[in-house]
Amino acid sequence: MNAAGEQDVQIKRVSSRKRSRGSPKTHLTPAGERGGATGHRPRPNTCSLSSIMFDGAAAQYCSDSEDLFGDYDSLLEDGSLLAKLDEAEQKARRSDQPDFTALRRRQSPEDVLTDSIMDLLGDGPSEDLPASQRQFKELIDGTAERLRDGGKTSTPVRDPERGTEEGTRRPRRSVADQMKRTMLCNAAAPSSVSRSAVLKEAVVSEEIGVALRAMETIIPETPDLGPFFGLPTRVKELMFKLRGIKDLYDWQKTCLNLDCVQHRRNLIYSLPTSGGKTLVAEILILRELLCRRKDCLFILPYISLVQEKVRGLASFGLELDFMVEEYAGSKGRFPPVKRRNNRSVYIATIEKAHSLVNSLIETSRVDDLGLVVVDELHMLGGGSRGAIIEMTLAKVLHMTKSTQIIGMSATLGNIKDLQAFLRAENYTNDFRPVQLKEYVKLNDTIYEVDQTEEECFKFSRLLNFKYSSSMKKMDPDHIIALVTEVIPAHSCLVFCPTKKNCENVVGMICKYLKEEFLQLRKAEKVVLLRELKASGSGSVCPVLRRTVPYGLAYHHSGLTSEERKLVEEAYSNGVLCLLTCTSTLAAGINLPARRVILRSPFVAADFLKRSQYKQMVGRAGRAGIDSTGESVLILQDKDRDMAKTLVCAPMENCVSNLLLDDGKGLLSLILSLVGLNISSSVDQVLDFLCGTLLFVQREQLCVETSLAEAVRRCVGLLESKDLITGTAHGQSLQVTKLGRATYKGSVDLTYSNILYKDLSQGLEGLLLNSCLHLVYLVTPYNMIAQCKTDWMVYFRQFTLLSAAEQKMSAAVGVPESFIARKAAGQTVRKTVNMEVVSRMYLALVLFSVLKETSLWKVAERFQLSRGFVQSLLSSAAAFCSCVLHFTEELEEFWPFRALLTELTRRLSYCVTAELIPLMEVAGVMESRARQLYHAGYRTLTHLANADADVLSNAIEHLLLRRANQIVASARMLLNEKAAALQEEVDELLTKPSDQPTAETRPLI
Repeated sequence: MNAAGEQDVQIKRVSSRKRSRGSPKTHLTPAGERGGATGHRPRPNTCSLSSIMFDGAAAQYCSDSEDLFGDYDSLLEDGSLLAKLDEAEQKARRSDQPDFTALRRRQSPEDVLTDSIMDLLGDGPSEDLPASQRQFKELIDGTAERLRDGGKTSTPVRDPERGTEEGTRRPRRSVADQMKRTMLCNAAAPSSVSRSAVLKEAVVSEEIGVALRAMETIIPETPDLGPFFGLPTRVKELMFKLRGIKDLYDWQKTCLNLDCVQHRRNLIYSLPTSGGKTLVAEILILRELLCRRKDCLFILPYISLVQEKVRGLASFGLELDFMVEEYAGSKGRFPPVKRRNNRSVYIATIEKAHSLVNSLIETSRVDDLGLVVVDELHMLGGGSRGAIIEMTLAKVLHMTKSTQIIGMSATLGNIKDLQAFLRAENYTNDFRPVQLKEYVKLNDTIYEVDQTEEECFKFSRLLNFKYSSSMKKMDPDHIIALVTEVIPAHSCLVFCPTKKNCENVVGMICKYLKEEFLQLRKAEKVVLLRELKASGSGSVCPVLRRTVPYGLAYHHSGLTSEERKLVEEAYSNGVLCLLTCTSTLAAGINLPARRVILRSPFVAADFLKRSQYKQMVGRAGRAGIDSTGESVLILQDKDRDMAKTLVCAPMENCVSNLLLDDGKGLLSLILSLVGLNISSSVDQVLDFLCGTLLFVQREQLCVETSLAEAVRRCVGLLESKDLITGTAHGQSLQVTKLGRATYKGSVDLTYSNILYKDLSQGLEGLLLNSCLHLVYLVTPYNMIAQCKTDWMVYFRQFTLLSAAEQKMSAAVGVPESFIARKAAGQTVRKTVNMEVVSRMYLALVLFSVLKETSLWKVAERFQLSRGFVQSLLSSAAAFCSCVLHFTEELEEFWPFRALLTELTRRLSYCVTAELIPLMEVAGVMESRARQLYHAGYRTLTHLANADADVLSNAIEHLLLRRANQIVASARMLLNEKAAALQEEVDELLTKPSDQPTAETRPLI
């Protein structure tokens, strides 16, 4: 024990009976015994009751001779009280009333330990024990006798296939720990059928409470369960088995042993890309789940990263007995299922994490959240999504003092501001597993980036590549020379400013590659093309069909998620040696390369930010493969001065975005604060804002108007929108029904009133013989500006609608005559809302996808990229989920609830009904689901019970590692659904605490 954490415990003995000091006992408690457990699968040995934590200060353990009850006098010593209990018992027997608590599930004999923990209480007679303790003792003793007769070991084997450690005994623990276990077991014992026993239990509950309060001062706050940074050796073994990680980097060990980490204070740590930041976060999450028995929230910026992390942690969850729950897109339950025995790690996108925290605050469960981890913390300064991160963290900081916050990023500028906001300590290291060398190319000369030089650039070499006159015209930037220096022996990434440029560059490189590129890993390239064709329902992108045989491909949002996944796996496995890509790849999945080339210092028309540049060049260098990594930034003469700032300047500051777009973030924050009853006046809102990044940076951001004035303006605006009500001076603020629906549905305040109007109008004439009307109502408003209408296509698709569908379109404001005139190029004099017209166009795209389920055909028909169509589909599914929550808060919209529930499901998967259960598994796309279905794995249960080796052999080109991940994800999802159902069963069979009795029945 740390001397600083010790505490003197003064305990006075009042009990004269000496406790038994027998041989060391085993104190595991079966999972099925505690409060209606969800199943009989055993918790690993390292996760026994010793892992249940208290937040009290660490103190010294008591010896066996100390009495934990101190001066407390037992109520059971009062003879008159016992006489009253006996009299009550006689009355209860005469009344002979049934007790439905008997319906609660009993513990199976195989789940009982033979080393009776009741031995700790002495060998005296048991007649004076409460009824549940006496029954529990008799059950344990009887089972122990049977096991001794059979010559069994003292540790039960509840899952023979898993081979849990038979015959092992734990070392003797302290009396404090033993007493805590005893009382918890007593509380979990089956309740007697007699109501008098319940009365006796109530009498001793005060006694148990006194002991538990004593435990809080005795049990250490975070016990060390093993040698692997406070975790069991089993975790270290799993790290090697599942990840191939034998040891940690020195910086990781240092970070995990920081004083602030050991004492659970907030921490921000930053390292270069590929330094191993995520592993530290995962170890801290495992410590919170296994040691402190608290839930965790892991916030990631993109859906693809959430799904990848769910797959990666599912195997750990199965082995270590915790839940991994996905909160992305339309997935996620609000509030999450409250589990009695299992802890959960919620893997969430930024928006879903905010909704999750709101639901936990509303149900008074935010203290269940022990740890919040935020990846890419620098996104705090990234527009509207940054405002959502700030709101989420500020609410956690305000509502609970026991939740630890960990933020990590490769790029952080004003770290002091972030520390002040999160009340966190900072750890920074410049470690990279592979050395990075940065270069710039100007004309045909390569310069090394050297900040010690006055010009920032130091001459390195001249390019040595013979260009023909035609090649110089095609490739003036010498990209072919730069890539052929490393491929095909090594990998290369080429970042391009636009999606179209990605396709043009990869096509140009192919034209000048030698024929020998076609022979490298030829069979695997054929397989890749076949899988791309299967993912496109028989169609393959013509650019990929031409480039893949050379080992090249492009990667941007124009591809479907399944195409991107196939390309990423092929690149990771070395089948592809070069990718041309946009900047989104740098912020997404980790795909390192020997050389990274930046085609231009621009993203679209905007000059690169320092943080974007560092993320891109950070992909250079593959740990364990390359000894060095290189980045080359291609410059034009006009960009030279700006490039010096880019490569040598410090990182940009991270600035609060709550006041962005006329205070949209602040408006949303105030609405949720009032709705969650966190604040009910302007003064209380200002008190809350003292814990935000905006308050830390108020002198910089609140120049024209003070923060108080901004708050009063926002309150007035919310009142004008009928979202909140209050007095003239901003007192007694209350949320309206519309306001509650808005924040609970996570609906943008800009569209809240529009959505209400559209839904109300829809009720007047909802078209039910087609889903077009519903699809229109859930078409995202924020996607309208991203699509340019093709009027000829619009008119052609409109004429294919039924008469009822055309009538519905006219009712919302899009008549056929208007579309016909626009398609003919005629002037339209009648005023029409163009946003409604564009929204109906997107609704037609979604309507076509739902009817045909082929993204390729729909994309071709509407002259859109298939990636955009899929993005529209994903956004519509997420918005449909938001609209569903919106309607649940407004009674007048009750007809929409059942309709939107099914529509959300259809939009989320957009496949035939039989494939939906398989596509619910993280990482299973449509083509893979179809393969699984045809191979006989037709349900989630089939997949969860599959053997990974058999599955890998049954599905063509499915790697064993990927098969293991699919099976683990399926098992985790199945466990999650089963646990949720079991919680409902337990809730139904639990006797209400306010159940009326003869004594409490009112007189009528």
